[in-house]
Amino acid sequence: MQLAIAENEKEQLLQVLQTANLKFQQTYPGDKPDRQPIHTVYGGANLFKADTCIRMGDIALKHLHTYAPDFVSLAKALRLEGHEQLPQKEAAISQLQERLALLTDKDRRQEPAWLYYTVYHKIIRKLSTEAVEDFRIDFEDGFGNRPDEEEDATAVSAARELALGMRQKTISPFIGIRIKPFTEDLKYRSVRTLDLFLTTLLQETRGVLPANFVVMLPKVTIPEQVVTLVRLFELLEKAHALVPGSLKMETMIEATQIIMDDEGRNPLMRIIRASEGRCIAAHFGTYDYTASCGITAKYQTMAHPVCDFAHHMTKVALGSTGIFLSDGATNVIPVAPHKGAHLSLAQLQENADTVHHAWRTGYGHTQHSLINGFYQGWDLNPAQLPMRYAATYLFFLSNYEDALFRLKTFVERAAISTLTKDIFDDAATGQGLLNFFLKGINCGAISEEEVLATGLTLDEIRSRSFYRILEGRRKRH
Repeated sequence: MQLAIAENEKEQLLQVLQTANLKFQQTYPGDKPDRQPIHTVYGGANLFKADTCIRMGDIALKHLHTYAPDFVSLAKALRLEGHEQLPQKEAAISQLQERLALLTDKDRRQEPAWLYYTVYHKIIRKLSTEAVEDFRIDFEDGFGNRPDEEEDATAVSAARELALGMRQKTISPFIGIRIKPFTEDLKYRSVRTLDLFLTTLLQETRGVLPANFVVMLPKVTIPEQVVTLVRLFELLEKAHALVPGSLKMETMIEATQIIMDDEGRNPLMRIIRASEGRCIAAHFGTYDYTASCGITAKYQTMAHPVCDFAHHMTKVALGSTGIFLSDGATNVIPVAPHKGAHLSLAQLQENADTVHHAWRTGYGHTQHSLINGFYQGWDLNPAQLPMRYAATYLFFLSNYEDALFRLKTFVERAAISTLTKDIFDDAATGQGLLNFFLKGINCGAISEEEVLATGLTLDEIRSRSFYRILEGRRKRH
């Protein structure tokens, strides 16, 4: 049967479409396969030391052992599903732990308590090896407005401590600084701190930046603030002989104007474009944002509906762009009210109740973030770290079987398409499924071996790219 559309006319139309499709793909390449930290810990620059991240891990581990000495205690403190069926007495808890420890991973999964047992021991391992994934040396809210001489001295001392941490290998795998905003009142102070810190750091390290170093610019409201930071980066790179583009930034979502501008448009994409490829992430500032909505302090929490609105607007604006998104922080800190070695039983109980309440709050907020597709958040205190990992590990392990089935089916579908030489152009969906496991591997929730059940090889998993996996399989066939 003869076709009605001439070949040359069809080709001309499809060439025009190809140009539009490629432009769209360039703007929306999909989720990046790069590692994204599951949290950022903010700490005042005046308190930062070379071993801060190590000490935070020690404090977090001691805190966990004090208020949840075993997995049963943790499950009951968080009131996790089925915690009522777990043993109450120490002897019975000890026997259960010993029995679970003797089982293989496969056999342990058949036990009702395997999930909470597994999560608890993964938390201990994480706090002992890499408690802090990302740290931000804070010259803004965590530092405050101080005399210029004091901030100058702090910028120099914090940079020297970071250089020492680099030499001693005690810093987190992701690290950076938060400067003050580029408002009229603070722009000169902010630029001076940035210059002093980076100049001192690069002098100490002979021109070497830490791995995954980033500068956080807070309270961004207009693209011109980002453009200014980019131009400053260029000057600093030239002055210190850095490779152009070495300095990266993050922006913060802390005001209603970054969600909707004076013309009723969402300006986030324009702000990202203003960074000229240097902005890698957008972080939500819970308390500044809720304050900008006129919400009083008592109700400024991550659970407020205005936060969900801002999150969804951010997702709509920046989805599939490759920009990492981070939720904010829980300001309910799990710190006991009573100190000292000789406390009464009533005081000890009040301490436990206070900590456990804060744990449940932080756990709930983190779970809410994860369910809504925000795989990163902030922590403000080492006592919050156990719950960051508890919520994250439970999220990944609870969804493991379903995600495994979906990715396995997707891999098999891709294999069939490869064998039949069909075009399989849904790599973005495959990347999204793969990213679930990559995030789980990165934070310690899932092992690489556990992902092999999808039909992928270790080399394919480590490539971190579903597109590369497809290309590799096509070449082999």
